[in-house]
Amino acid sequence: MDPDIEQGYRLHQILSNLNRLDVDRLDDADRERVETARDLLEEVSLLTRPGDGAGADAHADS
Repeated sequence: MDPDIEQGYRLHQILSNLNRLDVDRLDDADRERVETARDLLEEVSLLTRPGDGAGADAHADS
């Protein structure tokens, strides 16, 4: 399988699993972790390549 497709599939699966969680049953700390993980995964662009200076890689120094 093409590595880009496989990576996109894995990101999609992780985000889908996070979206299925019943966050109302979690404590505040875990709820915040889930929200942070969702936000970070939604920022990932499959068009961004490592080393091109765009997207998530550009924020690594902040």
